Amino acid sequence: MDALITSSIAVFIAEIGDKTQLLSLFLVSRFARRSPIILGILVATLLNHGLSALLGAWVAEWLPPSWLPWLVAGSFLVIALWLLFPDRDENEESGLLGLGAFAATTLMFFLAEIGDKTQIATVVLAARYEATFWVIVGSTIGMLAANIPVILAGRWLMERLPLATARIAASGLFLALAAATVWAALLGL
Repeated sequence: MDALITSSIAVFIAEIGDKTQLLSLFLVSRFARRSPIILGILVATLLNHGLSALLGAWVAEWLPPSWLPWLVAGSFLVIALWLLFPDRDENEESGLLGLGAFAATTLMFFLAEIGDKTQIATVVLAARYEATFWVIVGSTIGMLAANIPVILAGRWLMERLPLATARIAASGLFLALAAATVWAALLGL
């Protein structure tokens, strides 16, 4: 259950102000129907974070057990620092829009998540917890929870969110995860 809750909260907070929220806003401005956009995000996240979690689980099996907590804590620390820098919208116009709302969203979200902090966080969370399925479910819930309000409320919501505060809170969460990982390693848990 820890893997589900931690993954959901970590990805949700890390997504606030992320380029995929900007992508959601962009897609809502281009397509009238919201449901294909939401389904596209769901499919893209399940694929992307599913592969990421499997990679994290594989890394956890491959690494010597004594190294894992230190690498995970270091990764959490890097993500915490990364979160302090805002993303920008890199998805102006795209030829993918001609594919329709669902296909364009699925492809654009899948590509936008490659190398993104939430993808890296999913790898790390799967390495940290021996609950790959729950990390996938949690990271997907977090992604949807962060993007569905943007899709439904659009620009109104984005104008009212304190993005700098959200980035600092997300950074703090990952710092806390790093500290908890080090603490557990020191105690031999």
